[in-house]
Amino acid sequence: MVRRFTPDAEGPLKGVKVIDLSRLVAGNMTSLQLGDFGAEVIKVEPPAGDPLRAWKDGGASFFWKVYGRNKRSIALDLRRPAAMAALWSLIDGADVLIENYRPGTLEKMGLGPDALHARNSGLIVLRVSGYGQTGPYAHLPGFGTIVEAMSGYAYRTGFPDREPVLPPLALADMIAGVYGASAVTTALLAREKGQAKGQVIDLSLLEPIFSVLGPEAAIFAKTGTVKERIGSASNTSCPRNVYICADGKYLALSGSTQAVAERIFRIIGRADMIDDPRFATNADRIKHRDLVDAAIGGWFSARTSEDALQIMRDAGATVGPIYSIADAYEDKHFRERDVFVDLEDADFGALPMHNVLPRLSATPGGFYRPAPELGADGEAILAEIGLAPDGIAAALDVSQ
Repeated sequence: MVRRFTPDAEGPLKGVKVIDLSRLVAGNMTSLQLGDFGAEVIKVEPPAGDPLRAWKDGGASFFWKVYGRNKRSIALDLRRPAAMAALWSLIDGADVLIENYRPGTLEKMGLGPDALHARNSGLIVLRVSGYGQTGPYAHLPGFGTIVEAMSGYAYRTGFPDREPVLPPLALADMIAGVYGASAVTTALLAREKGQAKGQVIDLSLLEPIFSVLGPEAAIFAKTGTVKERIGSASNTSCPRNVYICADGKYLALSGSTQAVAERIFRIIGRADMIDDPRFATNADRIKHRDLVDAAIGGWFSARTSEDALQIMRDAGATVGPIYSIADAYEDKHFRERDVFVDLEDADFGALPMHNVLPRLSATPGGFYRPAPELGADGEAILAEIGLAPDGIAAALDVSQ
């Protein structure tokens, strides 16, 4: 079923006006979350457009189609006084401003937090940067790749005899975007409750991805242990790994609790391992991980992935297949749960993309408008805030 965009529908953030000055992923991920739940998101783009539009596959900007949904676009050359005046008019009536310039740039543009709050005291300003607004690295350009490396994430990813592995996608930006949306809604709630007026949110790409490492800082500080790369296994629990089956397909298995680990040993016909002191506890199993993997890996290698998966699931083990996007696209759970949905698209007729997340029972989000063409909404946006036709023409004139 192809879903239609419903511009007149209302989400729980209806009435929240967001001005998004950001480029590429983290800011767009934040405003996507807000737009999915009904906020009015206005993308203020340079005349050349958000660089995310240039990320293309097969000649099409699928990144923009996904992360530009539920937004409107206005193209402004902020080097021109008329365009800057139009931006200020937008800011005057906004609830949220998102930017990801290098720290200090916004101030040079005359748009620092003090100036913004002097005009709009209730404005929530989300400042996204690589390393934050302060600190020795604040002035450095901070793309996600670099902070994924510096955070410790890449150091932990991959196999011990190979180089560290960077994620093959904009992971730091995505995580920061989710944090950003959470921070914005928290600040809006604080404003509504009278705990604050406007405020500034200092969101780096570095700190959110560092947070997913859990207690590693505490572990290092108190034990001196630096956790090393271990492939698909785990320094924390055992059994946990990826195993190849007789048909060449891979299954992932996790026995992170004692009960499940014992269940797995029974399934593979090695109940003797339960009482073996080498495998009796999780700590013991971690010390003898190679032996655990050899026993479990031998069981998987003697069976097809379909048979092994069915046996394990029937017995209550936590196991699942390693999917490509092609596998996920055909999986009945993904389909029946609408993990992705087919949305109407002017170029392709229909285009699958991830559903609105998370799922709220009483105030769900929705699909209100497709990703806009560059500057498509400029005249309407400026007319809505009361600019006269000549003022609109001057603000949008990119020929000067």
